[in-house]
Amino acid sequence: MPPRAPWRIGIDVGGTFTDMVLADAAGRVEVFKVPSVPSDPSEGVLAALAAAAMRYGVATPELLAGCTLFVHGSTVATNTMLERKGAKVGLLATQGFRDSLEIRRGIREDQWDHRRPHPEVLVPRYLRRSVRGRIDRGGAEIEPLEADDIEAAVRLFEAEGVESIAVSLINCFLNPAHERACAALIDRVWDGEWLSVSSEIVPIMGEYERTSTTVVNAYLAPRIVSYLRDLGARLSELGLRGSLLLEQSNGGIISLERASQRPVNLVLSGPAAGVGALNHYRCGAGSDDLISMEIGGTSCDVALMNGGSVTVRDELVIEGYHLAVPAVEIHTIGAGGGTIARVDDGGMLHVGPRGAGARPGPASYGLGGTEPTVTDAQLVLGRLRPGPYAEGAVTLDLGLARESIERAVARPLGLNVEEAAAGIIRLVEQNLLLAVQRISIERGHDPRRFTLVAAGGAGPMHGAVIGRALGCPRVYVPHQAGAYCAIGMLHSDVRQDDTQVYLAALDQAGLDDLEARFAALETDAQSVLAAEGFYGQKARLRREFDLRYRGQQWSIRVRLENGTVIDPAVVRHAFEAEYERLYGHVQPGGVIEITSLRVIGTGLLDLIEPATAEPATEAAAVIESRRVYLDQRRGWQDVSVYAGAALAPGHRLGGPLLVEEQTTTVLVGADDRLEIDAERNYVVHLDPPGGQDGA
Repeated sequence: MPPRAPWRIGIDVGGTFTDMVLADAAGRVEVFKVPSVPSDPSEGVLAALAAAAMRYGVATPELLAGCTLFVHGSTVATNTMLERKGAKVGLLATQGFRDSLEIRRGIREDQWDHRRPHPEVLVPRYLRRSVRGRIDRGGAEIEPLEADDIEAAVRLFEAEGVESIAVSLINCFLNPAHERACAALIDRVWDGEWLSVSSEIVPIMGEYERTSTTVVNAYLAPRIVSYLRDLGARLSELGLRGSLLLEQSNGGIISLERASQRPVNLVLSGPAAGVGALNHYRCGAGSDDLISMEIGGTSCDVALMNGGSVTVRDELVIEGYHLAVPAVEIHTIGAGGGTIARVDDGGMLHVGPRGAGARPGPASYGLGGTEPTVTDAQLVLGRLRPGPYAEGAVTLDLGLARESIERAVARPLGLNVEEAAAGIIRLVEQNLLLAVQRISIERGHDPRRFTLVAAGGAGPMHGAVIGRALGCPRVYVPHQAGAYCAIGMLHSDVRQDDTQVYLAALDQAGLDDLEARFAALETDAQSVLAAEGFYGQKARLRREFDLRYRGQQWSIRVRLENGTVIDPAVVRHAFEAEYERLYGHVQPGGVIEITSLRVIGTGLLDLIEPATAEPATEAAAVIESRRVYLDQRRGWQDVSVYAGAALAPGHRLGGPLLVEEQTTTVLVGADDRLEIDAERNYVVHLDPPGGQDGA
């Protein structure tokens, strides 16, 4: 059935598959999945559009012409960092500070790891040039800027083939005058296009973090912005009438024009869309307390929603590079369907973090991969069906899966193939459990009051086991789980974060001054939202403080309720409540310091009302009974297999069972109960919660 106009399109370019979701005016949602093309991610985007156009029997221009919202998220920025394929960068820093980028924080990230080297500095020392001139800690000029130093540096950069320049001068977050003068001079004497200025990119206190973030922005800009502009132009040529919107690391979306100014904000572009997905599914899940475990072909991304909110932090580390950008708190590990299993020289089994990627992929894909993966193990254990997979994008070959596990795992460990496959699954599920505990228990949250949302193509295969081990009462599985982030993009609002450094004790800060500064930030945020087309009730603003006890280094965020008058006593109470949750204690009467003021502007998109399915009128039909390995205690059993497309609201089934969906397979344990909700999503009631029955 063709979609009803107008419709929205979300496309998520992952490491293995490119997912496209189309939601039409009737609330119907269709998913399209094609292999990613790492060498040119835009090819995956266009292939997904072509697949959708073919299914609907229309041309791609006709499909794009009916689209009123096109949101794109990808791992392109992250992969550029991981693969070290960014631009050649030159850095201008205040005299005496050009080595702060390499000195970093001067501490070991892991106190027990004495030998691991830091990642390679993105700007070699000969391209880090000093500039005379100084702003003091109060924001006053104590030494004028020397134009000769800037011109000499630019001549060197041109001779060395520098593509992008980063400028980070001391104390510019208090007074950006020197950086603005520096940028103006560079514009006059340099023919290059890419210039990143720290007071515009990240005006925060912290010399290393500010410089590192600005350098990464300069490193990414020529690659990411060029890719996005080319993609936007190709989509416009094909018939897209609106603008291309991008998913940001903060969980909101923004226009291509604004994203191009700060491409560093796109490093979590794909996974951050999970916030939109959680907001969409929390009504069906019946809870504002959710933990999402999204497992794709390459990685597992874990996020936590507490009381309807997902934490956003300014501390992000990508492969050892520190970034001070607003980013959803997501814990990522290398554990996906394509994660590779191996046995080391000491006879120890390892699963991950290395993955097989889109090509050659798992051994069972038959695309040239020979190393065993989690997908191969699931196939051997009967949990996946041999044959076409992911809408025919690949074909699963059981013989190739068995052969790879036999050679690389079973034979070295003296096991049969089935035992080796079970060991692979047990180990990856232990890694998954630790990842969820990292973002829940270690953050002061009791997972027993949360619903686990198992998503991604591989997540529903592990959801019941992980949920039971955590003590969660139930697991919620979207029936389009394999396109979780692409769905989230269609439910992500426009978001703008504005920050200003403000150093004062909470009880001594002038309330009129605070109000004036917040009002100025709100004016900036409103102007951005207005430029994106959001006014009145569609534009919302929220104030936040960054606070800490005197003498401490790290701050925590405390939000003010909308319309709340700034009351130091109320702010103190909110800070101490959050501090106690995180650390288990407070300092009664301790001096609380303000370090930053924040305003978060949100442009609210119209909600998509999901189409409800017709209730079941007859019992669910079993399509086959398959021999499946359940866990250590139960071993192999005959398990009923159901087609997800044939299940309807009202169906209630007892485990063990498998549900084969369009983009995933759901494994329900022997003592669990499966219920289909009004939108055909899956609710797995765990019985008993607690304790782990892994493979």
